[in-house]
Amino acid sequence: MNSDTRAPGEHEPQEATLMAWPYKTSIWDDHLAPLQAEIAAIARAIAAHQPVVMAAAPGHVEEARQACGAGVHVVALEYDDCWTRDTGPIGVYRAGERIGLDWRFNCWGGKFPPWEKDDAFAGQACAALGMPAQPVDMVLEGGAVIIDGEGTLITTEECLLNENRNPGMTKAEIEATLRAESGVTKVIWLPYGLAGDTITDGHVDGVAAFVRPGVLVVQAGPAGTSDHERLAKNRAILERATDARGRHFKLIEMEPYPTLSFGSYETRHSYVNYYVCNGAVIVPLCGRAADDEAALATLRGAFPEREVVGVACPTVTYGGGGVHCVTQQVIPAP
Repeated sequence: MNSDTRAPGEHEPQEATLMAWPYKTSIWDDHLAPLQAEIAAIARAIAAHQPVVMAAAPGHVEEARQACGAGVHVVALEYDDCWTRDTGPIGVYRAGERIGLDWRFNCWGGKFPPWEKDDAFAGQACAALGMPAQPVDMVLEGGAVIIDGEGTLITTEECLLNENRNPGMTKAEIEATLRAESGVTKVIWLPYGLAGDTITDGHVDGVAAFVRPGVLVVQAGPAGTSDHERLAKNRAILERATDARGRHFKLIEMEPYPTLSFGSYETRHSYVNYYVCNGAVIVPLCGRAADDEAALATLRGAFPEREVVGVACPTVTYGGGGVHCVTQQVIPAP
């Protein structure tokens, strides 16, 4: 591992969780109210275990406070939407200092303008959190990478090599930037995210997540679907791979995902898109009892030392994400 820089794993102690209050009817239409209720529920579930800092756009601070309750700290910041995993700063330790990496954000390849406020959000959040921001001249969303804290980073070719992200960079240049900025020494490239992910173009946090170094939860694909073959290829790569310390991975398979329908629109619900915080794992539930309970049972087995807490958030799924997508951990000061 780069001795000067280290990106901690999500399983390590955290100072707080950064979230953002959704407020734009121009983005969410009649889904805004149920989404706000889900974001508040996620925030309260995390706040039972550690501080939550909820960004709220000017004019919406009191609305967020009333919905989230006294256990959530609300701060006024400018931003466009609620996906803090992708727009918030990624904390690293560099030369003995805590800094927030401020990667460029182009709204998943320029899909949903405007995004200028989201691109500037990481720098503002760093100021609010009391840590320096370090701009990085490369497009990267936090959901495109998972990091174990011991030198290993996993991503997908489908996302990071998409021409809509960094068309002027080669794979080798992208990997070199990931290594330099995150302090990792091993980058593992999976070919695929979830099939049909036209929003993020295959973020890795929908198909794989660290439990701790050397242990991963991996998503399986339903038989007869394109994801059955795609996700089997992901797993085969991980079965052959070793991490930065030379360990083979222990893989815990998540059962095939449910598909949720919103009128004529269908989307996959990823239970792998969970968030690990101090003492707990916050899991996105879809409201189908059998599927939800099977996923919770898998994660209770993976995390016997943590409380596994399910939060119903089908509207977050509608938006293309899960609990992990609307949270970003704040690392402690050294």
